[in-house]
Amino acid sequence: MATFRHPDGQAHRPEIWLVRHGQTEWSRDGKHTSSTDLPLTPDGERAARSLAPKLADAAFDLVLSSPRRRARVTAQLAGFAPEIDDDLREWDYGEYEGITTPQIRETDPGWSLWTDGAPGGERPEDVEARVDRLIERLRSAPGERVLVFAHGHILRVVAARWTGWPVAAGGHLRLDTATVSVLGWERETPAIHRWNAP
Repeated sequence: MATFRHPDGQAHRPEIWLVRHGQTEWSRDGKHTSSTDLPLTPDGERAARSLAPKLADAAFDLVLSSPRRRARVTAQLAGFAPEIDDDLREWDYGEYEGITTPQIRETDPGWSLWTDGAPGGERPEDVEARVDRLIERLRSAPGERVLVFAHGHILRVVAARWTGWPVAAGGHLRLDTATVSVLGWERETPAIHRWNAP
């Protein structure tokens, strides 16, 4: 992935803030949730509101959200009116929508989303192509800082691909609901500055 440059020739290296949406019933219960458009729980709404002071001291030049309600409402409760970017939607779990990893492994013992994808849903290479396209947009965004509201698995892939790691590396990056993570740079090298901060 290229480093974008301003017209004056200077490297453009924006900082990307990632926020996972607040809790839903399915995220609380460990059920895979992609296209099912669940509302936040009352705890999820409280956690989303608590993000506002954590984000208030930073100036964002662009705010993006997944089209799913749980991400959009989290952004709104945190005090933002995001632009929708469909590339931020959650990994499509296909036939595994609404069920947990232990349930899946009752019939598919060696299954891993990170290497196998989901039957009837997206494969890792599908998600990689989508996230790489998103990262190109993020790196070329005007200004110094972008704020993104989305979902657990897709944001873990964003962090992995930001650093040049394979999609499967996202499996090593735990990400809880209503947390803030920051992607940036170590000189010219893409880096993770902060991860899974409550």
